[in-house]
Amino acid sequence: MDKTMKIMEKFIIPFVSIIIAFIVGMIIMLALGVNPVLALSALCKGAFGTSASIGTTLNKATPLIFTSLCACFAYKCGVYNLGGEGQFLFGATIAFCILHTSKIQGIPGIIISMLVGIIAGGVWGLIPGILKITRGLNEMIISIMLNYISTLFMGVIYTSWIRDANTPQTPSIDNSLMLSKVIPNMRFTWSFIFAIIVGLLMYYGLYWTSKGFKLRAVGLNMTAAKFNGFAVKKYILISFILSGAVAGLGGAADLLGTQYRLINGYGSGYGFDGVAIALIAQLHPIAAIVVSIFFAALRVGSTSMQVATGVPTSVSDIIQALVIVFSVAGMALTKLPEFETFRLKYLTKKVEGKV
Repeated sequence: MDKTMKIMEKFIIPFVSIIIAFIVGMIIMLALGVNPVLALSALCKGAFGTSASIGTTLNKATPLIFTSLCACFAYKCGVYNLGGEGQFLFGATIAFCILHTSKIQGIPGIIISMLVGIIAGGVWGLIPGILKITRGLNEMIISIMLNYISTLFMGVIYTSWIRDANTPQTPSIDNSLMLSKVIPNMRFTWSFIFAIIVGLLMYYGLYWTSKGFKLRAVGLNMTAAKFNGFAVKKYILISFILSGAVAGLGGAADLLGTQYRLINGYGSGYGFDGVAIALIAQLHPIAAIVVSIFFAALRVGSTSMQVATGVPTSVSDIIQALVIVFSVAGMALTKLPEFETFRLKYLTKKVEGKV
C-alpha cells in the first residue's frame, strides 16, 4: 500500500507542477492584457493543430528524449552525469567525421554512423566514470568541463578542418544517409522512433532485469549495496558508459534525421534540458519521453501563440522553468520528516478502515 502511494506521488507531483506553472503563466498573460484562454489555445494549435505541427513537435522532442534518458540512466545508479550535451555532440561529431572521410553511403553508412555515435558517446561518458572510481573526482565538474571540450572540438571541425567554403559550417551529409520521414507530410523521422525504442529498452532493462535491479540498488544506497556484495564501482562505470552511449546515439540520429551538418550553436542546451526533464519525470524512462514531448510542444507552440496573441515566447520559457522549480520542490517536500509522518498516519488510518 505504501508502494502504491509512492507511485501515485511520482505522477501527482509532475502533474500538479504543470498545473501550477500554467496558472502562473496565465496570470502573466493577464498582466500583459492578453486573454490566457486564447493564448493557450493558440499554443496547443501551434504544437498539435495540424499534422505538420505534430511532426515538428515530435522532431523537436527527439534530442530531448535522448539526453533525458541519458540523465535518467546515470541518476538511477546514483551518479550525476551532467555531460549529456557533450556526449551528444561528440557522438554527432565523430559520426560526421567518419561519414565524411569514408564516403560510405546508404544503409551501411547509417548503421555505421549509429554505431560510431554509440561508441563515441560511451567513450566520452567513460572519462568522468574512470576519474570518479579511480581518483574520487567529482563527476559533475568533470562531465560539465567535457561539454565545453566537445563544443570546442566540434567548432574546430566546422570552422577549420571540414569547413564548407567560406561558411562556418560543414558540408551536408549525402542524401542517401538522411533518415526518411516516418509519415509523409510530417516532419519527424526515424530518429524519433529510435528514441522511443531506446526509452522502452531502458525501462525494461532497469525494471525487469536482475542487472537493472542491482543498478538501481546501487543508486539507492551504495554503502548497503557494497556490503551485500555488489560490484559498486563496476556499476558506476557501466552507468556512465551506457548513459553516454545513449546520448551519443542521439547525436548521430539527430545528425542523420534533422541537422545533416555541424554548425555553430548545434546542440546548445540539450544536456541541461535533459537533466531537467529527467528530474520532472522522476527518473522514469517512459515519463521522460512524455515530458520531452511536452517541452517540445511548449517551444513549437510558443511561436504560434506570439503570432496570434502577441504573448512573447519567453512566457513559455517561464512556464517551462516553473515546471522544473515546482517539480524539484515537490520532490524535496516528500523527503521531509513531516511528510513521512503524514504518510504513515494516512496508511495507518487506511489499514484501520478510517479513510
